[in-house]
Amino acid sequence: MPRKKLRDIQSEAPGIKALPINKVGVKDISYPVVVLDRAEGRQHTVARVNMYVDLPHHFRGTHMSRFIEILNRYRDGISTLNIREILEEMKSQLKAQNAHFEIEFPYFITKGAPVSGEKAKMEYACRLSASSYDDYYTLAVRVPVLSLCPCSKEISEFGAHNQRSIITLTVQAHERIWIEEIVQVAERSASSDIYSILKREDEKFLTERSYENPMFVEDMVRSAAEQLAAMDKILWFSAESENMESIHNHSAYAQIEMDRRR
Repeated sequence: MPRKKLRDIQSEAPGIKALPINKVGVKDISYPVVVLDRAEGRQHTVARVNMYVDLPHHFRGTHMSRFIEILNRYRDGISTLNIREILEEMKSQLKAQNAHFEIEFPYFITKGAPVSGEKAKMEYACRLSASSYDDYYTLAVRVPVLSLCPCSKEISEFGAHNQRSIITLTVQAHERIWIEEIVQVAERSASSDIYSILKREDEKFLTERSYENPMFVEDMVRSAAEQLAAMDKILWFSAESENMESIHNHSAYAQIEMDRRR
C-alpha cells in the first residue's frame, strides 16, 4: 500500500504576524560525545547540546528532528575539527542563513599529587560554541583553584583565611588550543591548584605553598590575562575569577576582557 504523503506544516506560512526568528532549535540534549584529549588523543564524555538556526519570516517552523539526525552523524567525535562541518550541514538541511552549535561537557585530566604522586582524575566544566557567521569557535573552561587572602595574612598574628575559587577562562583562537593549556593558565594564576586525592604530606605542601602565595581575586584575573595575552594564537579572551569567601556571606569577583581583532 503506497504511503500517504504527509503535510509539511512547518514550511507553510505562519498564521500570525510573520516575523523572522533569530534562533530556533533544540536545547539541552544529553548526548555522548568524543572530544580531543591532548594526552590520550580522544576522550569519551557526555555533553549537553544546543543547536539553533535562524528562521525566515515566511516559514511557520523549523524541522526539529533534523537537528538530532545531524548530531547523530557526528556521534563518533565532535571537536573544533568538525564544528564548521556541523554548522554548514545545519544551514543546508534546515535552509537557514545562520546556524549555532553549543556543547557543555565535563572534561577529565589525570593529576598527580605534588608530593606523594598519587594520581586521580580532576573534572573541569567546559563549553564549546560556534556560529556559522563567525570564523572562530569559543572555548570556555571553569577551573577550581585555591586562593589565600593577602590582607588576612598581613593583619593576622597567625593564619589567613582561604577559600575555593573558580577561574573561568573563555577564549577565541585562530588555531587549535587545548583544554589542558587553559587549565594550566588558570592553575598558575591562583594561590594553589587543587587535587582530587591528597595524602598528609600533600596537604602540608599545599597549605604552606598557598600561604606563601597569597592572591586577591584581582591578582588572579590579572595573572591569567597576562598569560593569555602572551599567547599569539588567542584573538579574544575573558578571564573571570569568583572567590567563594570563607568568612564573608558573599563572593568576590573580577573580570578582564581583551580583543585583538579590533
